[in-house]
Amino acid sequence: MTPQDEIIIFGLSLSSSWGNGHATTFRALLRGLRAEGRRVLFLERRQPWYLENQDLPDPDFCELEFYDDIGAVLDRHRDRLQQAGAVIVGSYVPDGQQLIDALHRLPLRQLCFYDIDTPVTMDLLERGEEQHLARRQVPWFDCYLSFSGGRVLDRLHDQFGARNPVALYCSVDEAAYQPMDVPKRWDLGYLGTYSPDRQPGLETLLIEPARRLPQMRFVVAGSMFPEDIDWPANVERIDHLPPARHAEFYNAQRFTLNITRDAMRKLGWSPSVRLFEAAACGTPIISDRWPGLTDLLPEGRAVVLADTTEDVVAALTGAADPAAMARTARDIILTDHTGRARARDLIAALDRQTAATA
Repeated sequence: MTPQDEIIIFGLSLSSSWGNGHATTFRALLRGLRAEGRRVLFLERRQPWYLENQDLPDPDFCELEFYDDIGAVLDRHRDRLQQAGAVIVGSYVPDGQQLIDALHRLPLRQLCFYDIDTPVTMDLLERGEEQHLARRQVPWFDCYLSFSGGRVLDRLHDQFGARNPVALYCSVDEAAYQPMDVPKRWDLGYLGTYSPDRQPGLETLLIEPARRLPQMRFVVAGSMFPEDIDWPANVERIDHLPPARHAEFYNAQRFTLNITRDAMRKLGWSPSVRLFEAAACGTPIISDRWPGLTDLLPEGRAVVLADTTEDVVAALTGAADPAAMARTARDIILTDHTGRARARDLIAALDRQTAATA
């Protein structure tokens, strides 16, 4: 393996999935890169809330290193950074602007950005809120790797000046997410960190159905939910569920619910890692509606789309067997959306850019 086979990633977190969806996305991708023969150094800014809630402190598929100071970490790895096939900065990296400025000054083979929050990032940039990325920096990247595809890529190019926007959806580790023979504890469940713009969907598609179906059992797992939410008595709450328990959680549901952040729902083409995880486990999915979803999972054949409380109630009380739908969804995800499949997508994008600039 040559230095050019190495990929160096600055990401929000790999070691902890607490309060973020980045960790599971990176884990599946990096395992896939390892299987494809690529070496990865993942550099994570040391943050107390992640260090105190680590669920993967020592991954066996990459080199993980923590840092406190941008200048110090760049000095320590200057040679590796300059020799690596690509250096990738993820969205929401602390002091991302400062880090990107410093990397841009180095003679790197490729500098890329992996935006796991693309519609949210674009909304922030439009409002002048440059929390982890400055608008002036977008044209610098050799590849702008986007969690979202479709028309989002055109907008990145036309409105923000991204030179090479490429869709790089999240993915699933199929070895960790499989059907399991466990009792069904809940009729409908949801897994996700609290977000104000997802809460109306949760109210409509889970909390209100729970009120109307008191004989059924519901569950919401995720951190940072406000204390003043009026949970019905038949809704169980789990504050945090580490990835090692996700598969069993999905398998214990008769249906699972997918809810998308508002900015991602409006633009579409932003599949959540939760969709891929649930489908890989063979759990039938009820989802909110957004452009591009039915191209990924055909409506009625691989997913139930719900706009109203009544849609969810009908799905939960219907006579149809959702097992065939779940099998179709699983087949689709295992064919095109595993970590190894996504790693191949990334390698192909990097190789195309290398060839274009040779």
